[in-house]
Amino acid sequence: MPFIPKAGLPRCAVVDLGSNSVRLVVYEGLGRNPMSIFNEKAVLRLGRGLQATGRMDDDAMAQAMTILHRYRAVAHAMGAHPVEILATAAVREAFNGPDFVKRIQARMPEVPVHVLSGVEEAEFSSDGLLCGIPEADGLLADIGGGSLELVRLSEGRRGAALTLPLGVIRLSERSGNDPSSARLIVEAAFRSIGWLNEIAGRDLYLVGGAWRALARIDMVRTDYALRMVHHYIIGRDEARELCTRILGASNRELVQMAGVSRRRMEDLPFAAVVLRRLIRMSGARRVVFSASGLREGWLMRLVPPDVRDGDSLLAAGRDLAALYGRDLSLPPALLAWTAPLFPFEAAEGARLREAACWMSDVGSHDHPEFRPEQAFLRVLRQPGIGLDHPSRAFLALTIALRYETDAAAAFLAPARRLLDPAVAKRAEALGMALRLAYTLSAGTPDLLAGTRLRVEDGRLVLRLAEDSGVFAGESVVRRLTRLAEALNLEPATETAPRLPIDRAGQLAVA
Repeated sequence: MPFIPKAGLPRCAVVDLGSNSVRLVVYEGLGRNPMSIFNEKAVLRLGRGLQATGRMDDDAMAQAMTILHRYRAVAHAMGAHPVEILATAAVREAFNGPDFVKRIQARMPEVPVHVLSGVEEAEFSSDGLLCGIPEADGLLADIGGGSLELVRLSEGRRGAALTLPLGVIRLSERSGNDPSSARLIVEAAFRSIGWLNEIAGRDLYLVGGAWRALARIDMVRTDYALRMVHHYIIGRDEARELCTRILGASNRELVQMAGVSRRRMEDLPFAAVVLRRLIRMSGARRVVFSASGLREGWLMRLVPPDVRDGDSLLAAGRDLAALYGRDLSLPPALLAWTAPLFPFEAAEGARLREAACWMSDVGSHDHPEFRPEQAFLRVLRQPGIGLDHPSRAFLALTIALRYETDAAAAFLAPARRLLDPAVAKRAEALGMALRLAYTLSAGTPDLLAGTRLRVEDGRLVLRLAEDSGVFAGESVVRRLTRLAEALNLEPATETAPRLPIDRAGQLAVA
């Protein structure tokens, strides 16, 4: 029986046929935040020996054919369409690359094979990066087994792109597996880039499995609060220290670092050489790790332009609301209802508040005894790729307080470690406000419309409309008092005739 995908959620699949590994990713939906529902990788090292022979290894190609046949079967069984193979450095540079492509197409004629040029690979990677970090400004470096792609980025716009034969497998072979010799090769290649030092003072964005392994090692070493590579940021000095640590470690120490596999261990010294030289010669101020790259860049070409150009943070909020919320008309009403509490908020603060309103009902279907922690973790670890780590922490803390957890609860520690105390205090106030809103409204915009908040003369005034189904009971008074204390105000309530207020929380105009 053929697979029948869920209504309205098409699936597509891409195979990344690289010099080091081959990976299948199946995506569900064509939203602003790519939703991967299947991800499988096989390390084949197609590019091994290419530097010396100019050819891909016959055994590796035979294994690749077996893996690709499996990936086609998996994608078909999951109802994915389209399915496409993206081949990178090893296939495009090997003498036997064209014959290999013909073998693939003969075996699976319905699956297109796109052999990317170096510039195309750089463009796909930068599109994927900008999907997750739309404001990226500086330099993208995507390292694979055979090549290194570099792309200039200017406030979210892609600039000059180039490819260099500095992938970890290629560099190892070119240098005779000697990191010291590799450093000279890398320096010579970077000196030929006339614009590299123009990146000084901006950010270096890293894409690729070898970079991600470095990030995981650093997270373990520093006991970082959120073990998530995407948007992990370290300063230039910390990055250089990390590279020095990798280059000075023995093979046994490398294997023990953050569970690095033996095959990946072989790549780490050469990834560290490239990163250290890149930081030094570009003058980058920070290193930002990205989990989105070439595959997400491919997906973005399928996403409608109006969706692709949307705000990824707000899209993540709406996605969670669609999955877990009870009434999608409530979040806009909550946004208007909480606005009087934050009269001087900056644009980024308003954006986070809107996202929190969308995410505010994510625990509605959870067991009540575990709801606060479950909702906290769901928001903190959500798949939305447009959220940096402080934003995740802010939203997760807000939602935990919305479910009236103890502000000193141990499970909140990761969020508090990622937030400035003043920002954490704002998250707490917003969470308390949302809790009050849900207590009054039972999660419905109709009941919320019978209430309003305003700040005047050092007081936080809750206005309750008569005959609207809301009243100042004990729980309402308690939560209003807590919110007022968080804002350094005095609580007050008043009742008044019901005003004509629409479902978005605005006064209706006759």
